[in-house]
Amino acid sequence: MKKFAITAAAATALTLTMANAAFAQTQATQAPMVLAAGEVTQATEATSDTWITTKVKADLVTEEGIPGTDIKVETNKGVVSLSSTVAVTDAQKATAVAITKKIKGVKAVSADGLKAE
Repeated sequence: MKKFAITAAAATALTLTMANAAFAQTQATQAPMVLAAGEVTQATEATSDTWITTKVKADLVTEEGIPGTDIKVETNKGVVSLSSTVAVTDAQKATAVAITKKIKGVKAVSADGLKAE
């Protein structure tokens, strides 16, 4: 339970940090209404990708038998890429992909970056 609480706290901190960065990027040369509309779209997309990344990472870390701390998770427009510098078994790779596909907002999963044993 303590491991989950630490993971959840880290995930929340990461989400807030990345969301703040997405909101901070503005272009002052555009009209305010145009700027607001564009920023909301970008911020929503960035926050969604950030949320997906955080959720996938948290689920992988808490899954027993998966080297979650060694798996890098990147999300771009709902497409999640999994990679690692350590070797994983085919079963671990399949489990990581299955866990990732269950996350709301995930459109596709690429696990080509996971090294097989």
